[in-house]
Amino acid sequence: MRFRPYISIFLICFFLLSAFNFLLLTPALAQDLTPAQRAELQAEYDKTLKEIDELQGTIDNLRQQQKSLKGDISLLTAQINQAEAVLKQKTIVIRKLATEINAKTQRINTLTAKIEQGKISLAELIRKTNELDSYSLPEAMLSDKDFSEFFADIDSFNSIQKSLAELFAAVREAKAETEKEKRVLDEKKNQEEDAKYVVELKKKEVAKNQSEKKQLLAVNTTQENAYNLILADKQQKAERIRTALFNLRDTEGISFGVALTYANAASQKTGVRPALILAILSQESDMGKNVGSCYIKNLQTGDGVGKNTGTFFERVMKVPRDTEAFQRITDVLRLPWATTPVSCPLGTAYTSSRGYGGAMGPSQFIPSTWELFKQRIAKAIGVSEPNPWQAQDAVMATAIYLMDLGAAGGTYTAERNASCRYYSGRSCDNRRPANSFYGTGVLQKAEQIQGNIDFLKSV
Repeated sequence: MRFRPYISIFLICFFLLSAFNFLLLTPALAQDLTPAQRAELQAEYDKTLKEIDELQGTIDNLRQQQKSLKGDISLLTAQINQAEAVLKQKTIVIRKLATEINAKTQRINTLTAKIEQGKISLAELIRKTNELDSYSLPEAMLSDKDFSEFFADIDSFNSIQKSLAELFAAVREAKAETEKEKRVLDEKKNQEEDAKYVVELKKKEVAKNQSEKKQLLAVNTTQENAYNLILADKQQKAERIRTALFNLRDTEGISFGVALTYANAASQKTGVRPALILAILSQESDMGKNVGSCYIKNLQTGDGVGKNTGTFFERVMKVPRDTEAFQRITDVLRLPWATTPVSCPLGTAYTSSRGYGGAMGPSQFIPSTWELFKQRIAKAIGVSEPNPWQAQDAVMATAIYLMDLGAAGGTYTAERNASCRYYSGRSCDNRRPANSFYGTGVLQKAEQIQGNIDFLKSV
């Protein structure tokens, strides 16, 4: 039996009222930090930052003084105190972020529940609206209601249709706000991850400096010869670091000292950390040992052969996008394209799918990408035509690209995601190890290289 209009309108009003109550009323969030707690944390944070700056001034002064046993102990003490202050500061940041993450998560859950309830209410309203639409004029004529009641129902129905449109808008607004809250939550999680990464680095730094300080304290102040032996050993280690071969892909290696000079210059131009620049180049060099180098043998097909094995490879370079650019680059540099090494196609060492190779030199830019960047590279290093196989040019190219990918932010997540984008064009995704392994490996290398850089500064 068909329901009567006034019963339908009553039900629609009920559902509409329920939907709006749910969408417009926001449940209270979990307990956040009180204003007094926030003020106390902020004051402690500001005090710690001031302490870190003061200790940095002490460290800079001690480094300028002549080397002595007492001076080295004082320097290590200041470095330990500064690292512990940074630990304290980051702990405050993590505590504050944890509270904000919890609040954002609950807000997202609330909005998601609102959207789901809104969808249910909308579905019910649409169904009932369709039923009212099907109420024909003959049925109205035969209804036991008089015309004034019937037209009153029609007015109510029109009002409900208007309210239905408003409910649609409310659901859309809740959805948009949910997306916004999710973006903010992701930022907060990245900040928390960055802070935790710094905490782990500083813990290692404190342990290392405490061990070195303990060694110096064991040397009696009258035993100047013993201290001189320690100093000489550090200087020898520094020299080994500077002169150690820094391998580069598809070209001759250079000393670490020279590589660091190039990376420092590139860092000044781009803001990207020298250790990260060198870590990318080191990672590419390691991959080159596994994937190998190839020569292009046919510019029309892009096919080639292994540099050392002569093994035939299909799709060494993409035609014509990169083969034409590769010929232009080698012609300008007066290099024989058929015997100039490029990367072999991936497919054996790192992935089961076959892609193109054709990337050039230490920075591993494909030819078409190199042409997009070459004017900026040339301007940065002061040459007319940059060379992808020259160490200085490749270091600057890597730094410029990393800057464009967001690495100048200097945080753990910024540098890791930039590294993954350098490799695959996508941010790191822990659910896809084939992508995230690269960023993780680069950051591990960067930590080791940063340790060598810091050591050279201390000698």
